[in-house]
Amino acid sequence: MIDNLFGSNPENSGLLVVGSLAALLGGHLVLSFILRSFTRDGDKSFGSVGDAASLLSNNDSVLGRDGVKQSIAEYEELFSGARNDVGTTSTADSIQNREKEYKTMVNSFYDLVTDFYEWGWGQGETFKESIYRAEHYLALRSNIKPTSKVLDVGCGVGGPMRNIHHFTGADITGVTINEYQVRVGNQYCALKGIDDKCRLTQGDFQKLPEKFEAGTFDAAYAIEATCHSPDRKVCFSGVNKCLKKGGLFVGYDWVVLPESGYDSKNPDHVRVKEGIEVGNGLPTLATPQEVIRALEESGFEVLDSFDANRNVHSDREIPWYQTLNGSFTLSGFRMTHFGRICTHSLVTALEFLRIAPKGSVRVSALLNATALDLVEGGREEIFTPSFFFLARKK
Repeated sequence: MIDNLFGSNPENSGLLVVGSLAALLGGHLVLSFILRSFTRDGDKSFGSVGDAASLLSNNDSVLGRDGVKQSIAEYEELFSGARNDVGTTSTADSIQNREKEYKTMVNSFYDLVTDFYEWGWGQGETFKESIYRAEHYLALRSNIKPTSKVLDVGCGVGGPMRNIHHFTGADITGVTINEYQVRVGNQYCALKGIDDKCRLTQGDFQKLPEKFEAGTFDAAYAIEATCHSPDRKVCFSGVNKCLKKGGLFVGYDWVVLPESGYDSKNPDHVRVKEGIEVGNGLPTLATPQEVIRALEESGFEVLDSFDANRNVHSDREIPWYQTLNGSFTLSGFRMTHFGRICTHSLVTALEFLRIAPKGSVRVSALLNATALDLVEGGREEIFTPSFFFLARKK
């Protein structure tokens, strides 16, 4: 996977050497600074170079230092052959194995990557205007009001939950399978003084009726979460049972786009698809038609659906994947190719110095390689992370 990040270009190799040397030197120069106690704030954590020492190793971590290496090894085993032998992870046996082990796969994935996500993107507020617009759109389309009780299906650390609450005043309960995200997310809610209206709870969104009584919520939303589901019909049926009659379910889902050119017989398209799956803990990417069918078979009437990025290459749009390309600004540098090399080099140095847990470099390489797959999928218009749907419980 590291080869996929840097390639065989001598210039890239040179950047790696320079970045590694700089990171090693910087590590020694600022070691005392780096080892200061890591604390979270209500807006953004991992805001400084020093905070990198706490990636995968802080007071909230659920993996012990020795657990990171084992967890990434077990995760990679579920995607054996990915990026080396195109088509291997798209076989029925490979997909069924991930569907069977989805709980372990998704939980391990977020144990490993949550800190890296916050390092690169923050809690969900780094690209404020576009993210607020997307999340507020869901709130408007699902008619969320100050009196609404709302379910966030697959809430992560709760960035969208807090944004939607501030926009609507609603009472929101988030469900995530990952205990680490629950710990972190509830800290953020408390720091913002909204823990009486927003809370995260650990649970499996494949088993929502075991968690909540029927008819508990007025509305529900899922933001780039149900792509982790091994069976969307089971997941959506659970959401349906938790909603009151006529309740609205709205969301964005990750899908491949046959109508825009995705071809399952094209090796390059399959390579990109499999790369996105291995780097994001997905059993397999669905199509828009499969998402709609799962909603309808789960007791919903689909009122609207479309690719929110359908004008991705319009002169009036900034491509959704542009953030993964980064920019040479204070806020965007980390996501540039060179910025990712620097981050990877820093993680390499920290693991070498035994500050970061063993296995951290493999997690960093996994995510960096996937950033390239996501950008290629967006450029070729064969993938979108924002297939919008609006459905009503019958």
